[in-house]
Amino acid sequence: MYYILNERYALRGWKKLPFALLDRRSGRAAFYKKEDMELLLDMDGQTDMAGASEQRQKALKKLEEEGVIRPCEPGTKLKDEQLYRFYDNRYIRTAHWSVTGRCNYRCKHCYMSAPDAKYGELDHETAMSIARQIVDCGIANVTLTGGEPLVRADFFDIVDTLLDGGVNIATIYSNGRLVTDELLQKLEDRGICPEFNMSFDGVGWHDWLRGVPGAEKYVTDAFLRCRDHGFPTGAEMCIHERNKHTLRESIRFLASVGCGSLKTNPISDVGAWKEGGYGPSIDMDELFQLYLDYIPQYYEDGMPLVLQLGGFFSASPDDPRHWYIPLQKTWCQDPARECVCGHARMVMYISAEGRALPCMSLSGMSIQENYPLITELGLKQCITDSSYMRLIETKASEVLAHNPECRDCEHAGYCLGGCRASALDTTPEDIMGRDMAACVLFKGGWIDKIDRVMEKIKLPEKQ
Repeated sequence: MYYILNERYALRGWKKLPFALLDRRSGRAAFYKKEDMELLLDMDGQTDMAGASEQRQKALKKLEEEGVIRPCEPGTKLKDEQLYRFYDNRYIRTAHWSVTGRCNYRCKHCYMSAPDAKYGELDHETAMSIARQIVDCGIANVTLTGGEPLVRADFFDIVDTLLDGGVNIATIYSNGRLVTDELLQKLEDRGICPEFNMSFDGVGWHDWLRGVPGAEKYVTDAFLRCRDHGFPTGAEMCIHERNKHTLRESIRFLASVGCGSLKTNPISDVGAWKEGGYGPSIDMDELFQLYLDYIPQYYEDGMPLVLQLGGFFSASPDDPRHWYIPLQKTWCQDPARECVCGHARMVMYISAEGRALPCMSLSGMSIQENYPLITELGLKQCITDSSYMRLIETKASEVLAHNPECRDCEHAGYCLGGCRASALDTTPEDIMGRDMAACVLFKGGWIDKIDRVMEKIKLPEKQ
C-alpha cells in the first residue's frame, strides 16, 4: 500500500518551525509535530504502508479524506518542488510589497507622497533580487502594491520571477486606471487569478480624494472588467469628514459592480494629507457612531459584501450569524506569550525603497528609518535577526509595561495595547505607545453599544 502527496502540497520547514505542510495553492502552511511530519515524509510513493500501525492507518485515512494524499503505484515520485526543503530563516507567510513609490494619481492622503514619487522605485536588477530573495526565504504569498504597481515597466518580470519560484500572488492593489482587458489576459495566460483590491472613496467623492478627474469612472470600469473576466475584487475606503455620509450608498454601489469585500479606515494625518493641510483626521467617537449607525443598514441591505469597519466591526455573508470586533481579542491570560501584533508576525511589508517594515502605515512616518533596508542587510537577515524581527517578536506584556494606563486597565486582556500603527498617530516616535482608538473603543462603551445593536438584529441564516 503506497501513498503520495497530492500535487497541491509540499513539505517545508523554517527556523523554529521545522515541520510544515505547505498548501501551494493558497500559500498557507500547517505546522506539525516531528512524529506527524515523519508520516508525511513517507508519502513519497516509495514507502510501503501495508504494515503501518493502527494509529498510522487512522492518520492515513484522515489525510486521504482531507485530500492531502492519495494511493499510488509503487515507485511513483514526488515532483522536485514537493520535496522537503528547509529555509534557514524565520517563517513569514506573506510579503506585502510596494514595488514602486510612483503613481499615476495625485491622492490627497497618500502615506508615501507617491504623487511626487518621494520614494521613487528600485531599479530593475534590485527589484529582481528582492523577488528572488522572497523565493529563497520560502515566503509563499506575495501581495503587490505601490504607489501604483502597474506603472512599473517591468511589472510582469517581477510577476514571472515570483511565479517561477512557486510564489502565490494573492492580491494586486491598484487604483484601477491601468486594469485593462490586456492586463487581465496576461494574468490569465499565466494561469493566475489574483484579487484586485481597488481604492474607492465614496460615491461622488472619489475623484476629489484621488486628485484625477474621471477616477471614479475608471475604477468602476475596472471592477466591471474584473467581474467579466472572473477576477475577484475587494475595496478599501478612506473615511474623512467630506465623504462619511456616503458610506451606505458606496457599499451598495460596490456590491452592484461585483466587489466582494470592503475595509474602511479613517484617513491619517500623515504624508500628502498632512503636507496638503486638508485638516485633522475624523474624531474617533464620530467615526464609531457612523459605523454603529450603519450596522443595521448593512443587514437591511442583505449583507451585500464582506465588511470590515476598521477595528470596530466585521461580518461576512458567507457566515451571516457570526460577527466580531477586530480590536477585541480573545481574553489573554498571559500577555508575555502573545506577539505585539499577530498580523505583522505573519505578514511583512516591503517598502518602495526596499525597507522591511511591520506594516504599510509606517511608510509615511520618520520612525521607519529605525528598520532595515533589504538592499543593505538582505531579506534573510531582516526576517531572522534585525530591528524588524525584534519588533515582530516583542510581546504584548512589554507594551502593557510601557504604558501604565494600559497595564492597570480592566480591558487590557482584550486590547493588549491596541494597534502599533494606530498608536503612532498619537506618539509618532514611540511604536510602543498606547493606541488611543482602542482606548476610545473600550473605555467609551462602544463594545456594549455594538452588542445592543446586534441584539436587535435578526441575523440571517446561511444561504
